[in-house]
Amino acid sequence: MADLIQIGSNSRPARRPEWLKVRIPSGENYFELKGLMRGLKLHTVCESARCPNIAECWHHRTATFMILGELCTRRCGFCAVPKGLPTGQVDWAEPERVAEAAENMGLKYIVVTSVDRDDLKDGGSTLFAQTIEALRRRVEGCKVEVLIPDFRGSDEALATVLKARPDILNHNIETVPRMYPVARRGSRYERSLRLLQHSREIAPSIPTKSGLMVGLGETMEELFGVLADLAGVGVDIVTIGQYLRPSGQQLPVARFYTPKEFAALNQEGLRRGIRHVESGPLVRSSYHAHEQSSSLD
Repeated sequence: MADLIQIGSNSRPARRPEWLKVRIPSGENYFELKGLMRGLKLHTVCESARCPNIAECWHHRTATFMILGELCTRRCGFCAVPKGLPTGQVDWAEPERVAEAAENMGLKYIVVTSVDRDDLKDGGSTLFAQTIEALRRRVEGCKVEVLIPDFRGSDEALATVLKARPDILNHNIETVPRMYPVARRGSRYERSLRLLQHSREIAPSIPTKSGLMVGLGETMEELFGVLADLAGVGVDIVTIGQYLRPSGQQLPVARFYTPKEFAALNQEGLRRGIRHVESGPLVRSSYHAHEQSSSLD
């Protein structure tokens, strides 16, 4: 049963199907961006979470900046981002470096996310706001999407981010309620739903977005239920992708979904009234983010 899966399990799913093959990162743009990030002492979720799309995205000079360091205070069973206690330290110069990198890359659509920072009173919301503001000052005409943590349910932290007027407010629901105890320890399904709902109440003109991964042991009926919940709180964009185990330290893959099943999830989300659903094996929260935003215009 899925709720009995243990991290570090040696169980092996079937061989990865053809539709999940990805390119090994390489090329001039990839190495140029890697050098730029290291030179400015910045982190990307592309690297830290071992995203399978890094070769494609970096080839097209797009990246998702990860602020507030690289140590996450939570221990989600699916995630490869390093875990630890940052002891309250914040790099207040980081927003300007993110803006400098975005300017040097020539970006017009910028995604900013972070690790969870439960050690901070504001959860890191102030740095999110300052990063949005720095990007607006330095990169003329840019659009900014933020992928935020749940801030432990703090309405004040959420309002701080929304006051800076991101173009998209993203918070990933990640999985079905039953899987939260093993996959999202320290998080609560209802709290994430409330954040998405409250965002629309605070700033109804800012579209909301959320993401799901499949293959942890959930059922299609449970996924349909989550899509209904997301539609019920007014989420505009939903991304759905296959969970791929980053290393032997994370939860194993229970099964691989087929392209036909991803198409069924897409149709269910649209049927429920979600305005844009990006559903496919290699879809990730920031994958094709610019195109998703444009679809709402």
